[in-house]
Amino acid sequence: MPGTRSRSRYVADRGLTTRMVTTMFLIGLLYVVFVGVLLALLRSSWPFILVIAGALFIAQFWFSDRIAAYSMGAREVTPEEAPELHGTVDRICALADMPKPRVAIADSDVPNAFATGRNEKAALVCATTGLLRRLEPEELEGVLAHEMSHVAHRDVVVMTIASFLGVLAGVMMRVWLYSGLGRSSRDSNAAIAMLVIPLVSAAVYVISFLLTRLLSRYRELSADRAAALLTGRPSALASALTKVSGQMATIPTRDLRKAEPFNAFWFAPAFSSHSLSRLLSTHPTLEQRLDQLGRMSMELGRGTS
Repeated sequence: MPGTRSRSRYVADRGLTTRMVTTMFLIGLLYVVFVGVLLALLRSSWPFILVIAGALFIAQFWFSDRIAAYSMGAREVTPEEAPELHGTVDRICALADMPKPRVAIADSDVPNAFATGRNEKAALVCATTGLLRRLEPEELEGVLAHEMSHVAHRDVVVMTIASFLGVLAGVMMRVWLYSGLGRSSRDSNAAIAMLVIPLVSAAVYVISFLLTRLLSRYRELSADRAAALLTGRPSALASALTKVSGQMATIPTRDLRKAEPFNAFWFAPAFSSHSLSRLLSTHPTLEQRLDQLGRMSMELGRGTS
């Protein structure tokens, strides 16, 4: 189980470690129960279940970074193509003493950024063209430091694995409904399975969804803290947050809808969460994030005076 302690200079976060371990334990327990129920109800189809579960897990773990990057339109760029972006990433890597990730740009007016990758060697950090146009250099540094802390803390891979069970539950329910498994059988097990599998799949999806949301909100606050401490400029990150969140209202709804499914990866959610329950949000509120950064600015100011 990966923790937040790494070789980088990003500050360790025991609270994040505890939440990641707890989430992974509960998700693992849920996974065992889910597969156990499927095997008990569909005994004749157990090879099919194991193959589907194994293939989805491998795909989710090994290719999640490529899938996410492709889905969000990220295009890897060279230092010659994006010298300022590469220069900012180089500075953060020097500050954090961590390997340089691949650098990408997404052609989107939605001002945002994300990082993905199962480890530091496979990491990718991406900024949108909308973000690059709107932020000052120190603000961009704060945003990218935030994103790269997700890689250093390994919470990117934990979120990937944690979200896998919800994906599996949804896929298995669709497979059951549309493939006709068990419909040709007239025994009582098939009748029970027809009733239980959709209910179990729905329950598993809801529980895994809520667990990943709880972890996601905390990891964003943790990344804000880590980035502010690494760069020493909480105010620059707060300025970037305010600017990005304010600009979301000017983005066409069509573009926001395209970005919304990946909110858990973005620096800031593509939709305002005012109308959504905090229980369903991928991010803490803007007020919570700014309040934390404001306190850090005061503490750092007292420390230098």
